[in-house]
Amino acid sequence: MYHRFHVDEFDRDFLRFLWWKDGNINQPVCEFCMKVHLFGAASSSGCANYGLKHLATENSELYPLGSQFVLKYFYVDDGVISVEDADQAIKVANEAQKLCAIGGSRLHKFVSNSETMLESIPASERTPDVKNLDLAFDELHLERTLGMQWERESDCFKFKVQLKDQPASRHGILSTVASVYDPLGLLAPVLLSGKRILQEVCKRGSGWDDPLSDGLRWERWKRDLNDLVKIDIPHTYAPSNFGKPVKAELHHFSDACTYGYGQCSYIRLKNEEGDIYCAIVMAKSRVSPLKLITVPRLELAVAVVSVEMSSVLKKEMDYTVVEETFWTDSKVVLGYISNEARRFHTFVANRVQRIRNGTTTEQWRYVPTEENPADHASRGLTVKELLASNWFAGPKFLWEKEMPVLAKPNAELLFGDPAAIRAVARLLRRVNKDKSGHLSTVSERQKAELHIIKCLQESFYKDELREIKGGSKVSSHSALYPLDSFLDEDCVLRVGGRLGRSSCLVGV
Repeated sequence: MYHRFHVDEFDRDFLRFLWWKDGNINQPVCEFCMKVHLFGAASSSGCANYGLKHLATENSELYPLGSQFVLKYFYVDDGVISVEDADQAIKVANEAQKLCAIGGSRLHKFVSNSETMLESIPASERTPDVKNLDLAFDELHLERTLGMQWERESDCFKFKVQLKDQPASRHGILSTVASVYDPLGLLAPVLLSGKRILQEVCKRGSGWDDPLSDGLRWERWKRDLNDLVKIDIPHTYAPSNFGKPVKAELHHFSDACTYGYGQCSYIRLKNEEGDIYCAIVMAKSRVSPLKLITVPRLELAVAVVSVEMSSVLKKEMDYTVVEETFWTDSKVVLGYISNEARRFHTFVANRVQRIRNGTTTEQWRYVPTEENPADHASRGLTVKELLASNWFAGPKFLWEKEMPVLAKPNAELLFGDPAAIRAVARLLRRVNKDKSGHLSTVSERQKAELHIIKCLQESFYKDELREIKGGSKVSSHSALYPLDSFLDEDCVLRVGGRLGRSSCLVGV
């Protein structure tokens, strides 16, 4: 590809080299200049790509399909595209070849899972492995597609890792983890376990080639990588008999724990008959930073990753109208996002702002931990556990024809958060100088919940509380005016009337 693009004469002096004229080593060394871009120069890839994209842009009206293919679906000199049928695939290939020929380039090494499409391409222009291949696909064959392994017969992506004999050291662990090429994050739960082992080795301060003190866990994870061959991921989001989708939705899930956090996105398609099909699109998993950070803040950080993933997918996917929903099992995060009245610390405020810039409050929903597939990405799974989980297909409720209508997130979600209640209970115990045990009792948790409610009411209904405590009624401009509100024996703000005899509290 580089040799197809000439270097401007003024710039050729930057590509000077020494060689013997006519290759005769008995002659004096001469100076030469490259007229084309050479393999090894840092500039070659950028210049060649610019030339190819410029060629496509200049001829976009003449060859619209070929131009779009080159502009959007090329990575350096490799292009991958999915189309609806063989006829369209033939048109794309034909236009792309003619487009490149205008610039003096030859587009070849074609491969496809369509027999009809391959038959339209001369044998000399197919990839070497399918020049003389029986196009009936009688034999199994794997292709390399932008670094990923693709089985044409089943039209599935596969993973086959050839592990080298690496030492059980920091060097060997890093080399092995990096050898698994997974750009879409489809193996995120499996790779997280390897990343955790590497992080623990770094945390202990082990040298680059120091042997592991406990290599059993590492060897077990490395052996598990051999089972990756059992994973088949369909190339298409829905099977061919599903029909044409009339509605597309993206659902983004996020989760975090003390040692990792992860995100996964699914596409939910509905056809003309109302049938549903779901498939994973992309995912990410990361180990938690060594610097201590609370789980709610990690949950907020990975919620930002979901928003960033949304931006990428909307740009790359071909669906014109996509509804999006963001799911988290953290009620604290939902409280952060929906809270308009409180000012947060810088860490929280910055991330909440990034979330609000890319989404609306109505798009965020709560999902129980046991139904959250992102829980796999944050905690890690073996290959066997991955295959038995809901990782590739998504949670069951996404497959329902009519998804359940869930309440919009608001600050009330924060009231019932067990983690917040337990944390406050421990703080109150410290304030009271009670040093007995670490587990809070039921009564302590009840007091903590009341304390949280009172603090929130003090924040949102400060004027009303002052008026009631002073013996006056709530002023008429307050939203509480028609509710006949009062303070109970615990100084908690409640509403009057028949509700006054219930356990209802005034929410925020």
